[in-house]
Amino acid sequence: MSTWVAFLRAINLGRTRKFAKDDIAAATEAAGFTGVATHINTGNVRLETRMRSRARIEESLERAYRDRAGFEVPTICLTDAELRRVVEDAASLADRLPEGGTHYVSLLKAEPDAATVAAVQELADAAGEGAGAAVVLPPSRAVHLLVGDPYHAARLTNAEVERTLGVATNRNLRVLAALVEKWC
Repeated sequence: MSTWVAFLRAINLGRTRKFAKDDIAAATEAAGFTGVATHINTGNVRLETRMRSRARIEESLERAYRDRAGFEVPTICLTDAELRRVVEDAASLADRLPEGGTHYVSLLKAEPDAATVAAVQELADAAGEGAGAAVVLPPSRAVHLLVGDPYHAARLTNAEVERTLGVATNRNLRVLAALVEKWC
């Protein structure tokens, strides 16, 4: 039995993409996963499974969530070891965070190749001084976004990461650290 943390993309935004954590837990259990727990209502789910294939786990969850919520819910799964690594990597980047800024992490559906990592770096460079930085520490499916305050004014966002690297979901580092402490 392995433990995974699933991150659901773009739920509970606006009026049409509501998906309550109790419904998320019920859909996850109905798909055959055990040890299900949720953390806050932003799509963070701990689960256990005998499945070994990340793609198969994500497909099963996405199908269950679509059936329950009535809309597509892209899902990105990390093992507990991968999630711990993301949070540990973040500690090495603390000195690069702009004063008063916030550390976000875009979790990627697929591991990027060197060319796409370079493209994200170009985006960060083009955003300009004070706009923050984007850092990928290979091998990883995480892009660390070190952005100035306020986040909504940042030119380097999860939307920019997605345009370059494909499906991604974004979490504040504090949330990821809380998940590691709670579940890993």
